[in-house]
Amino acid sequence: MEQQLINLLMYTIPALVTGTIAYLFFREHIENENNRRNFLITKDLQKEAFPIRLQAYERMSLFLERIAPSKLLTRVNPTSSNKEDYENLLIATIEQEFEHNLSQQIYLSDECWNITIAAKNATIQLIRKATMNDKTDTANKLREVILTELMDKPAPSKAALSYIKQEVGELW
Repeated sequence: MEQQLINLLMYTIPALVTGTIAYLFFREHIENENNRRNFLITKDLQKEAFPIRLQAYERMSLFLERIAPSKLLTRVNPTSSNKEDYENLLIATIEQEFEHNLSQQIYLSDECWNITIAAKNATIQLIRKATMNDKTDTANKLREVILTELMDKPAPSKAALSYIKQEVGELW
């Protein structure tokens, strides 16, 4: 009886060791294959998404250039001499540009998107502040006050544009 137990152990212990080693090997092999497959899928997705992301950064750069007060004021002419009407027209133009590019946020980082929104809001605030100025009484005077204010400090969109350039540089 004892000899049969020893014989049984002599056959089962090597079989168990071999089975365990085979199980561990195949588990490791399957895990490596899954990681390789996931890497290839991610690489293909990035290859396809990269041009779309670059296009989103380009569109946001164009948006920031278009809302820069110096360019906005030369592109959007007042329809009357009323400063409030011109203020509303400028703000509506900025909002329209922003809404046109709203979908680009899914391709930008959260920080970049927030900086872009901050630049838009700061530009609107600049226009509103200039409208409330006592010296401003006509639409043409409003243009003059805004441009004079920009001589002392850079446009809000300039900082956001610099950030976009930095972030795109990190993509390479």
